[in-house]
Amino acid sequence: MEIMLLTNPASEVWGKNAILSFNDDKAIIHLKNNPKNDCTLVQRAGRKLRAQGIKEAKLVGEEWNLAFCWAFYQGFYTAKQDYALEFPSLDDASQHELLARVQCGALVKGLINEPAESLTPLKLAERAAEFIVAQAQKYAEKSTVDFRIISGEALVAQGYYGIWTVGKGSVNPPAMLQLDFNPTQDPNAPVLACLVGKGITFDSGGYSIKSSDGMATMRTDMGGAALLTGALGLAIARGLTQRVKLYLCCAENLISANAFKLGDIVTYKNGVTAEILNTDAEGRLVLADGLIEADCQQPEFIVDCATLTGAAKVAVGNDYHSVLSMDEALVSELFQAARAENEPFWRLPFEEFHRAQISSSFADIANTGTVPVGAGASTATAFLSYFVKNYQTGWLHIDCSATYRKSANDLWAAGATGIGVQTLANLLRLKSEK
Repeated sequence: MEIMLLTNPASEVWGKNAILSFNDDKAIIHLKNNPKNDCTLVQRAGRKLRAQGIKEAKLVGEEWNLAFCWAFYQGFYTAKQDYALEFPSLDDASQHELLARVQCGALVKGLINEPAESLTPLKLAERAAEFIVAQAQKYAEKSTVDFRIISGEALVAQGYYGIWTVGKGSVNPPAMLQLDFNPTQDPNAPVLACLVGKGITFDSGGYSIKSSDGMATMRTDMGGAALLTGALGLAIARGLTQRVKLYLCCAENLISANAFKLGDIVTYKNGVTAEILNTDAEGRLVLADGLIEADCQQPEFIVDCATLTGAAKVAVGNDYHSVLSMDEALVSELFQAARAENEPFWRLPFEEFHRAQISSSFADIANTGTVPVGAGASTATAFLSYFVKNYQTGWLHIDCSATYRKSANDLWAAGATGIGVQTLANLLRLKSEK
C-alpha cells in the first residue's frame, strides 16, 4: 500500500478529525501543521495501518521527511517483523540518520524481545560487543574498539561479586562486558562517559519468586543493557569523537541449590557490604560492580540504565523513562537532549535522606528499602550511590520504565519500544562538543 501525507483535513465521511483516509490503493495521512503533534499523529497512523493487517507499505509524495519517516516506522514496527517498509528518497544526511536509527533501534528491540532461552548472559555480552565493533568498522575504525568479557568464576577471581552472586544459581554463567570505544586511539585519552547497563536476561525473582504474570515478561530485564548498546552505536554513527566505555552486567536470576538467599551478604570491591533482604532486588546488585569499575575510569560523567523497579513504572507507567540524579546541570542536559529527540523522560526524587532508608543491622546497607513506606525507585538509586564516590555530581541513573509494553496502544505495538536510544546518543554529542 502506498502511503501519502497531506495537510488538508480528511472528509468527514472518514469520521470527525480522522487522521486516515483511503483512495483506491493509497492511504492518506492528514497532518495538522504542528510539527511535534504531527509526528505523533503519523506514528498513530502507522500503528493503525499495521493493526489493520497491512504488511507492506511504501511512503510516497513530497511531504515525507526524516521525522515523519521515523515516526511512521515506529508505529509500523512489530516484534514479529513480518512486514516490508519502503522509505522515500531523502537527502544524504537524513538518509544516513534514518538508516542509523533503524539499525540501532532494531538491535535494541530485537535483543529485548528475544527469548531468554537463546539470549543468555554470555550471548548478550557477545552480541553487544559485536554490534559496537561493527558500528566502529562502518563509521570509525576497527582499532577504536577494545573489549573483554569476564564470565563464570573468573568474575569471582576479579572481584565482581555482585554479578557472580546473582548469576551463580543458573547453568548459564553470568558475564560482564567491558568495552572501550576510543576514536582518539590514544590509550591515555580521558574518558568522556561510562555507560553501565543492567543485563538480567531472565528474572524469576529468585527465592523472592515472582508470580507467573510478573515473570511473563522478565526476558526483557536486560533492557538497560540493550538501550545503552544501541545509544552508543547511534552516537558512533553520528560521528562520536571522544572516548566512551560501556559496562554490561549480565546474569540470569534463577532458583537452584547454588542460588543466593535472603540474609546473604555481598562484599564489594570498594569495601561496601550489602545484605540481601529480597532476591528480586537483584539489578542493583549487578549494577554495583559496573559502577565501581566505571568510577575508577574517572569519566566526565556516568550514566546507568536499568529496568530496575516496579515503583518507577507505577509512577510514570510505560510512557516515560524515569531519571534520578542530584546533578542539576547534567539532568538539564539530558532533558535538553530528550526534547530535541522528542523522547519522553520524567524526573523522580533522589535526596540524601534516601541513603539512610536502606540501613542494615548486619551490613553497611540492605538491597531494599528498610523504612515502613519507602520510595522504591529512590531507595534503589540510594543503593547504587554507594558505588559512585562523588554521587552528587556527574552521575545519572535512568530507571527504564518505557523500555517494553506488555500490550499495544495507539502508538506502539506490544514489545520493546527503543525509547531513549536517540536521547542518550544526543547527550553524548552534547557533552562531547562542550
